[in-house]
Amino acid sequence: METALTPAARSHHSSPLLARSMNLHKVLDTLVNNLEGMAYRCLPDVHWTMRFVSQGCYKLTGYHALELIDNQTVSWERVTHPNDRIRVRGEILAAAAAEQRFTVHYAIQTRSGAIRRVKEQGVMVIDEGEQQVLEGFIEDVTEGFVTLEALAHAEARYRQIFEHARDGIFQTSQEGRYLSANPALARLYGYPTAEELITDLSDIDRRLYVQPQRRERFQKLMAAHGEVRNFESEVYRRDGSTIWISENAHSVRDAQGGFICFEGTVQDITERRSQREQLERQANYDSLTGLANRNLLRDRIGPAIAHAERMGHFLAVVFIDLDHFKLINDSLGHDAGDQLLVEIAQRMRNCVRATDTVSRHSGDEFVLLLNEHFRAHSVISHLQRVLKEINQPVILLGREFQVGASMGVALYPQDGEDAQSLLKHADVAMYAAKERGRNNFQFFTPELNKVADERLALATAMRAGLEHSEFTVAYQPKVDQHRRIVGVEALARWHSVQIGTVGPDRFIPIAEDTGLIGELTERILRQAFADAALWHGPQGAHLVIAVNLSARLFLADDLVLRVAALVRDSGLPPERVELEITEGVFLDDSARAISVLNAFKAQGFRVAMDDFGTGYSSLSYLRHLPLDTVKIDRSLVTDIESDDDVAMIARAMVGLCQNLRKTVVAEGVENQAQFDLLRSQGCDEFQGYLLAKPMDNAAFCQLLAQDGGFIRAPAAPKPSR
Repeated sequence: METALTPAARSHHSSPLLARSMNLHKVLDTLVNNLEGMAYRCLPDVHWTMRFVSQGCYKLTGYHALELIDNQTVSWERVTHPNDRIRVRGEILAAAAAEQRFTVHYAIQTRSGAIRRVKEQGVMVIDEGEQQVLEGFIEDVTEGFVTLEALAHAEARYRQIFEHARDGIFQTSQEGRYLSANPALARLYGYPTAEELITDLSDIDRRLYVQPQRRERFQKLMAAHGEVRNFESEVYRRDGSTIWISENAHSVRDAQGGFICFEGTVQDITERRSQREQLERQANYDSLTGLANRNLLRDRIGPAIAHAERMGHFLAVVFIDLDHFKLINDSLGHDAGDQLLVEIAQRMRNCVRATDTVSRHSGDEFVLLLNEHFRAHSVISHLQRVLKEINQPVILLGREFQVGASMGVALYPQDGEDAQSLLKHADVAMYAAKERGRNNFQFFTPELNKVADERLALATAMRAGLEHSEFTVAYQPKVDQHRRIVGVEALARWHSVQIGTVGPDRFIPIAEDTGLIGELTERILRQAFADAALWHGPQGAHLVIAVNLSARLFLADDLVLRVAALVRDSGLPPERVELEITEGVFLDDSARAISVLNAFKAQGFRVAMDDFGTGYSSLSYLRHLPLDTVKIDRSLVTDIESDDDVAMIARAMVGLCQNLRKTVVAEGVENQAQFDLLRSQGCDEFQGYLLAKPMDNAAFCQLLAQDGGFIRAPAAPKPSR
């Protein structure tokens, strides 16, 4: 039974419902209009004609709701970006036809012309008038789209880099499997594709690295530092060949710190490493002999000293200089000299242990580091073996040569506690070995150091003396059997401002060892030739001036031309110049020496053998050398008047020279008895303090002018009554 309501009752009952409906509509309107975006209802026509839009449209598009409804100002088709209109319409209508909801992303153009990215979600429904309409919501996703687009671009760039990088790029697991690899890494290891590399190279530790446990070292560095930089390794390629690589990698972890993978890059450094090794070899090894050079030698002395100190044994530093190497090198040529150095280097290398070092210091100088000797006697035995090997004959240009060596030894700790001291003292001892006849070894002593310091000071003063013209020429006359002056010997004299007067026996060897002999000789010859050219008078115009040439000067190829130029500049005829040489010139290469002397003879010079009788083979030279004069050494003149044996030797030598038609000069004649005896034996010329001491040019000119060029014997003392 239905209950009928009166109109008043019905009115009273519907009033709350209407109010509630109106309140809900107001709440819904407020909610929709405050959404961050635009709610809409539109027709699916060509303009997307809006029937309703929420107030969010203004913030989204710049248009008010009334401007969009019924296309009063602009249609939504116009708001949609032209590039997206066809796609958007197609996607929405397709979803509507399938009675499905749609979601579409596209761009719109705002009232100001700005481009925004939007996301539209909606559905096709039937409205109150039984008409199909679209209802949905459009929101601004520009910021998110830009981020996603940036990520997409970044991923694309990364992929581009990954695929086309010149360096290999990888990701590996902790167990040693490749998770990813780029084509460059595949090519590096000899695989056609990255996929084949990942499939085939499943155990990096055992199948990639040449050196065992190299992967383990990689992981330890990763665990300690989280990365590796310039991690160099030798690795196998697919075909079994090897290359050197450099890896830079780091650990990749998730937000909680969990390990994901190792990631990094690989470079092929085979060529770079080869170049580096070559540079290191050039910096540390001698290019000719392959021995350690002085740089590597100094690097090794420090650890060798520390080892010797720790173990309590000797360290021997041995300085070696090959005897007469320069003469062989200059006479046979540098190729033969190099061949000799290589041979000697190999011999010394064969004489030492793996713990020792053989180095080429410079030129023909070598240094040995001999470790772990507990007694000096074992050092001596070792050096005797080295010297014996060096002395073995060597064949150069089809000729057999025997080379000697002068060796100086300094021992740690007594002869020095650092590299510089040991090398210096070994060098000092080496010079002592040279002075003791060469082809031997000498140990360093404090006395040798004192001598070396004096030599160094003398060499320094000598250089200064040459710069300040401290060297002068003295002249000692030579007379014939009648005491008439027939020649003169030019002698170098030095009075140093720093150290006073220095004798030739001291400064000539220094000049030869330091290379100053050439400059010194040139200055003496220039002055002597200039003085001789000015000697006048019947006697002075014909005097022969004798000058000494060191054996060291014969190393120079232009010796003859230089001496000839000096004579020519002075105006002195070359036939008035006699060049005095010692037999040391012929010890190593007599053929070259004879060639030089013949060249001098061709220029018109006279040649004399000085100090004849002091060498072991002088007699054989007399038959072959282009000599004009032979000078009997003063050692065979001293005591000639009182020692029958000396007199007999002198008489034999004078007779031999006469038979070979050489002019014979006796030097060092100090008393009348020596003069008379030598004259009676047929000696041609005489020189010594009996006749005159060396004197300067002025004194010699005065001597030449008096007594008609004769040196008179002093009057005999009157007998006492």
